[in-house]
Amino acid sequence: MTNKNALAARIDARDEAPAAVPQHGLNPPHGGILKDLHVPAAEVDALVRRSVEWQAWDLTPRQLCDLELLATGAFSPLEGFLGEADYDSVVARARLANGLLWPIPVTLDVPEALAAKLARDDRLVLRNIEGVPLAILTVGDVWRPDRQREALAVYGTDDTDHPGVRALLASHPFYVGGRIEALRPIAHHDYPELRDTPRSLRQWLERHGHARVVAFQTRNPLHRAHRELTLRAAKSAGAKLLIQPVVGLTKPGDVDHYTRVRCYRAALGHYPPGFAKLSLLPLAMRMAGPREALWHAIIRKNYGVTHFIVGRDHAGPGHGREGRPFYPPLAAQEYVQQHAAELGIVPVPFAAVAYAANRNAYVTPDELQPGDEVRDISGTELRRRLAAREAIPEWYTFPEVADVLRDAYALEAKRGYTLFLTGLSGSGKSTVAQAVSALLLERRARGITVLDGDVVRRHLSRGLGFSREDRDANVERIAYVASEAVRHGGIAICAPIAPFASARAAARKLVEAHGRFVEIHVDTSLEVCEARDAKGLYALARAGKIAQFTGVSDPYEVPEHPELRVTSAGDPPRRIAERIVAWLEREGLE
Repeated sequence: MTNKNALAARIDARDEAPAAVPQHGLNPPHGGILKDLHVPAAEVDALVRRSVEWQAWDLTPRQLCDLELLATGAFSPLEGFLGEADYDSVVARARLANGLLWPIPVTLDVPEALAAKLARDDRLVLRNIEGVPLAILTVGDVWRPDRQREALAVYGTDDTDHPGVRALLASHPFYVGGRIEALRPIAHHDYPELRDTPRSLRQWLERHGHARVVAFQTRNPLHRAHRELTLRAAKSAGAKLLIQPVVGLTKPGDVDHYTRVRCYRAALGHYPPGFAKLSLLPLAMRMAGPREALWHAIIRKNYGVTHFIVGRDHAGPGHGREGRPFYPPLAAQEYVQQHAAELGIVPVPFAAVAYAANRNAYVTPDELQPGDEVRDISGTELRRRLAAREAIPEWYTFPEVADVLRDAYALEAKRGYTLFLTGLSGSGKSTVAQAVSALLLERRARGITVLDGDVVRRHLSRGLGFSREDRDANVERIAYVASEAVRHGGIAICAPIAPFASARAAARKLVEAHGRFVEIHVDTSLEVCEARDAKGLYALARAGKIAQFTGVSDPYEVPEHPELRVTSAGDPPRRIAERIVAWLEREGLE
């Protein structure tokens, strides 16, 4: 294994490496072309109408992240989920079939029952959990992969203590490969100003004249040691710093991304003005160590980055059951360095630093001197102090970051409440519910349960039909879960159609035994809902293919005295959410 000094020497000579960094302008995308897989807006409605004729699949959280990065070009040069030839090549040699570097399989796993219905050139509708079509996949290959082989090649182990391996081996047994056509951007209601696509970030960097950019990937809060290392890395490269944390899926047990982003924002003020930019990456991490580190570098190249900070255990899941790390020290740094010239990005090793109390400074191991008084706080000790609301030394983290973490670890005891959004199908209930949840979580750590009507139908109310009795039973089940969340001091945000006033009154009674019940009528007209018809349901109802459809063949009893009445016809969801939260503040609920 290459020793640390030799590796550092190679990195120090990075600017002399052939074709390591473009001399002018931003780094070109991987493969030369930044892909944008969204279909023209004029074609979306026709595809959505036709989509009711095709097989459909509701994406898992990991697949949803992958779809977003495919659609925006962050996974360039991919144009869809990998077909069998590319998959086999990536697993065996970390390259696509054409030889281009690509270390992580980006695959769409589905159950056998769906795979059996698909053939080459079929169309498969990719939907979110609410059933809204997000993309169309033209089927190329359908096959049963050897997931054990994939685990050993990509993760270096088949040990299910590894979270990535555990998720892989528990996934669906068939893969479907094919090109995608994205119908609409993935909606995010949290931190919209921080969610850059590769194209929008490139445009921002060009406007500000930043041709050299060093990116820092993180899934943890930023403390003083991170600030010191990132500051040194960017200055040594003569580059601007891009702090691009992952806000998709990370290691189970990680601090939630709302808390982490509040920490990043708090720490950002401790960099020199204009030195660092914060941007969020909706990536589903695999925790695949060296291969994933190279994958992260490729993704950052697609965002225009020229330098990439690689951690000592970059994308590593930690230790296995015997206490040994899954990947050797520096393995990720060495793997990225081996491919740096070919990729055209400069890896910057992220070395450990220690706090020398006698010098009141963070120093690298090479800078330590005899007699230095080194201090540290373990993760376990930090969590204990946070939960107990004990002081966190300022040499360890910034006071503003400590305040955010205390908020997350010691939730303020507040009486719970339920927001009960009701309205027609397509009125925007689910979107507004998500926006309200995101806005509340941006502000502080809260226990929030979102009970969307479509999702509840799939799980809590599976087997119920659409008779009045079944509809009332569905609302009663939602109200019961909401009342339990409220009883424990949480917030429940419910978004069923709930067409009947008597069922809504019964729901109010259940919840108000433990806290506030806030009825919100999402008052969007039938004409607007039908014009949207994002799921194609109104068309089916008008054609007689869906019976007892609210607003068409079944009644909707408009709430007479809701606490709030809003409409999604004019304002964006974020603005509606802001009005709802403002009302909650006036009522003393927030």
